[in-house]
Amino acid sequence: MRPKQIFPGVYSVGRDIATENSTPGFRVYDERLLKSKGREYRLWDPHRSKLAAGIAKGLKRFPFSPNSNVLYLGASSGTTASHLADICPNGLIYCVEFSKRMMQDLLQVTMRKRNMVPVLADANLPANYLHQIARVDILYQDVAQKNQAEILLKNSELFRPKFAMLSIKSRSINAVESPKKVFKREIEELKNDFSVLEEIDLMPYDKDHVLVNLERKTKGF
Repeated sequence: MRPKQIFPGVYSVGRDIATENSTPGFRVYDERLLKSKGREYRLWDPHRSKLAAGIAKGLKRFPFSPNSNVLYLGASSGTTASHLADICPNGLIYCVEFSKRMMQDLLQVTMRKRNMVPVLADANLPANYLHQIARVDILYQDVAQKNQAEILLKNSELFRPKFAMLSIKSRSINAVESPKKVFKREIEELKNDFSVLEEIDLMPYDKDHVLVNLERKTKGF
């Protein structure tokens, strides 16, 4: 089936989502590869990626473009970040990861996806990696810590992205409180600095998760 573009760098292939593979023949997480008219596409599993899940659930505003520079907080082994590397082939994906174990896997990906930049650091302390990162257009965060909104605000204050996306994991913040209350409180914390474009419940792909699509307010520049 011929891929159909739905966002810059993102395609639908029947019921599946895909990105054009910037490193043909290379798989990151055993994803399927499809070829069409001389191009290769990587199927993007929404069960393995919050951003793919958001797209599958009807994401309307997609800030990424071929030239975007992205600060990715919580890059883990590089699943979603590698798809962003496909989507933004002329930009850089700065992949901040705290776990040394995950960084070992991430390094294997960044050796092939050359526009992915590995950064071993704590996302709570952005001043420690400020010198490693140039201009950032978009901040994407998928960090399982209690202070998720605070981490995003700390980083956005330093790097000044125009857009941000935050995957909120309610159970990482409070395992007993209602997820809806957790989501509301975290999002309210962001509203002084960001306009909320979309809130997407990621069920059935991820339980008790929402993806929040944000645009930075011009006030304060």
